[in-house]
Amino acid sequence: MPHQHYRLRCLSGFLAGALLFAAGSSSLHAEIKAGPIRIGVLTDMSGPFATAMGAGSVEAARMAAEEFGNVIDGHPIEILQADHLNKADVAASIARKWFESEGVSAIADGGSSGAALAIQEIVRRNGKIFLISGAGASDLSDAACAPTSVQWTQDAYSTARAVASGIWQKNRGPWFFITADYAFGHAIEAIARARLAELGGVVAGGVKTALGTADFSSSLLQAQASGAKILALNAAGDNANAMKQAAEFGLAEQGITVVPMSFQNVDIAAVGLDVAKGDLVLTSFFEDVSPAARRWSDAFFARRKAMPSQIQAGVYSAVRHYLQAVKDTKSDDGPTVMAQMRRTPVSDAYAQNGSIRADQRMAHDLYLMQVKTPAESKGPWDFVKLIATVPPEQAFRPLAESRCYLTK
Repeated sequence: MPHQHYRLRCLSGFLAGALLFAAGSSSLHAEIKAGPIRIGVLTDMSGPFATAMGAGSVEAARMAAEEFGNVIDGHPIEILQADHLNKADVAASIARKWFESEGVSAIADGGSSGAALAIQEIVRRNGKIFLISGAGASDLSDAACAPTSVQWTQDAYSTARAVASGIWQKNRGPWFFITADYAFGHAIEAIARARLAELGGVVAGGVKTALGTADFSSSLLQAQASGAKILALNAAGDNANAMKQAAEFGLAEQGITVVPMSFQNVDIAAVGLDVAKGDLVLTSFFEDVSPAARRWSDAFFARRKAMPSQIQAGVYSAVRHYLQAVKDTKSDDGPTVMAQMRRTPVSDAYAQNGSIRADQRMAHDLYLMQVKTPAESKGPWDFVKLIATVPPEQAFRPLAESRCYLTK
């Protein structure tokens, strides 16, 4: 959807947003509505993102609820789940039904960017809470921001700029992009191209691929013919296939460095260290970032037999922070709860120094990691080593450049 359309929607929603916050500020002592506190995890449960999100995100939300004994002020906490099939219309329909007839007060995860943008339009109109972890489109906390929605985990701006800047320090050859044809993919490529232009880099070409692509041979042949030295893969949930096929084509032996622009630990598990070794990966979470992260990750592993992705860890953190705000305010009114969430620093297994900014972006440290070689790995899921910590002020879009009307 064009940015101009978002700006029009955001401007038309400005008064509504102001009224929602005014209502929230006047109902700081509003009680939690009768019945349970319902949080819906709306995500990709069966498609290309299901491993990094899906059932693991649902489990992460349950773990957050369990920290409160599954009850707040006598109200049981219920975690609902649904699969939006990565379709914006399905996502909007489920969100509307949850909010209007099933008593859901907050939606978590959001899944793919197109679906999350559709959910956000519903949230903008009704003042409910949206805790975005899966979707990485920067517009969610930029041109399409909403006053009771917060982007918690990844975003295209920070991911693309940090990866492009990190690669530039090691390799200044021309780039070729293989990009998934959806909102987050488009954003990652556009921001990376802009950063490369700032640095004086060259883009030799690019190609878009449909979600669910299994055969990347044509795209890889185009990359080979372009003369590129860096192949930027942003094939979403298909990254693993693309990386395996790039290895089969012998791109590394031809002097082409493969760079996964958006990569999860579950993707490394899928391709193996022999394929991913040496790659630079940007993440907002890894198991050994802190003792608390290790304890929570081990508890998650005991349930899922896999370590959490950064998206799943973000769902846990966002739901936990939301529930704490409900407990503190004794209210499930969206603007009231979001105001408390903004006032409260984020400190948990996911983030130690997080805060929600004026653009509804939860700012936190990011980590530039390098995938280990098989010889360096000490066991299953020991995939990465820390190269550098990127503080929030260096990672996220400066507020002075924000198009979010809430910052004005």
